[in-house]
Amino acid sequence: MDNGLIVLGIDPGSRVTGFGLVQEISGQVSLLKAGTIRTDTKKEMCFRLGQIYSRVTELVTQYGPVEAAIENVFVSANPASALKLGQARGAAIAACAVAGLNVSGYEPTKVKQSLVGTGRADKTQVAYMVSRILGVKDPKWAKDASDALAIAVCHLNERRFKRIAGL
Repeated sequence: MDNGLIVLGIDPGSRVTGFGLVQEISGQVSLLKAGTIRTDTKKEMCFRLGQIYSRVTELVTQYGPVEAAIENVFVSANPASALKLGQARGAAIAACAVAGLNVSGYEPTKVKQSLVGTGRADKTQVAYMVSRILGVKDPKWAKDASDALAIAVCHLNERRFKRIAGL
């Protein structure tokens, strides 16, 4: 029996990190869990990074994904914001790596292109396509969770393409 492939998608942030777990069985993708990791913004950054690491570790332990996909850091006009985003991304990647997961990074434009057909799609277009692909009629997840699900679905699309192309 095919138990499928479980992928953890992560949209990193120092305040809010979105996550989405999807499962693909025989080409059909379904939603397992989506949500956000909200850090305590009153705490020092090192504590917040620990919260991200711990929560991602819990998700990996509970749902058993085989692979993870995460959004790549984009260049920001604010260097401090870019640094915090990179640290949050690093905490999530470290949790996955310690658990033995391979982690793939995707540019936001690549994710949008994969789901919507254009790299300039807005968040509502991406959220709409995610809900259609996963068969969720009235999604209740946050925007960060929707982005994380989009990253996971993009990863599955990339895996499928590479398999077909023999890469």
